[in-house]
Amino acid sequence: MKSVLTLAVGKQLYIDMAVALARSFYIWNKDAGIDFYIATDNKKLIAIDVLEWVKIIELQPGELGEGFSPKLHLDKIAPTSKTLFIDSDCLIVKPLASIFDKMDGKAVSVVGNFISDGEWFGDVKSVCQRVGVNRIPKFNGGVYYLEKGEIATKVYVKARELEPKYDEIGLVRLRNKPNDELLMALAMAFYNQVPIPEDGNILGEFVNFQSGIWISVLKGTCTLKNNPKHPNYQPTWPLQIGNPIVVHFLGDHTNKYPYLREKRMLKEVFENKKSAAASKLIAFFSVTLPFIGIEGLKNLFRPIYHFIFGFRKVAQSARV
Repeated sequence: MKSVLTLAVGKQLYIDMAVALARSFYIWNKDAGIDFYIATDNKKLIAIDVLEWVKIIELQPGELGEGFSPKLHLDKIAPTSKTLFIDSDCLIVKPLASIFDKMDGKAVSVVGNFISDGEWFGDVKSVCQRVGVNRIPKFNGGVYYLEKGEIATKVYVKARELEPKYDEIGLVRLRNKPNDELLMALAMAFYNQVPIPEDGNILGEFVNFQSGIWISVLKGTCTLKNNPKHPNYQPTWPLQIGNPIVVHFLGDHTNKYPYLREKRMLKEVFENKKSAAASKLIAFFSVTLPFIGIEGLKNLFRPIYHFIFGFRKVAQSARV
């Protein structure tokens, strides 16, 4: 049995993102023999159209901890023998079968590459030495794969054991919380679990691709760019183009275009039963056009604003 699992606990914004993810899943995987599960502590906030086919794992508020901690308990709530966890702030633009094929047979896996030194929420070499491993997988925690069994359980138990020692190990916090990625990386290394090599075709995130994005969930396309000629080029990232199946709108990107456009189109198709053409038109006038206008004005008047008022403080994330 195969399933996709996402978490939607706490704030309404996480549930809204999980709903958008579920809708994008349904478009490309409804006949794939893969069930979709939402683990949530507030089922009543989930859109009715999604409840018709999504399976719910009901949680109590705070049952799995706060911040990123719930992701350290996936072994407890994984609903099937093979589970692909996807963060709620992702969208799916293609069938997931190839990901399951690549991950098959691995107790716990992610999409990334091994590192043994450098900086990743702390000095990697010294952190590895403290835990007793030679290297760790570096990855984005938007996707985790696990197959039920002794090894998967050991990995997650180890990650939970390391969490209270997070600061002692020398790890840097994310949003003032322990980062699940580092804890899982150490636990995976401890039990010799390996990542699927990062090639830009499974998971894409904007930390690495900052030169542009083209996405259409309804058409099943996504291109992320890391252009050497672009001012936001990331020279330490080896890929210049990504065509991912799962697109991770981490950070503040869920409050911006094009995520808001895709989310609106999905809502129109599923909740309001509009055609793809009508949904695209509605999203253009309600999201795309205002965005273009507002961003244009901001870019035009930003130098003047900074000259008069200086720079504003960075607003606190709604996710905190």
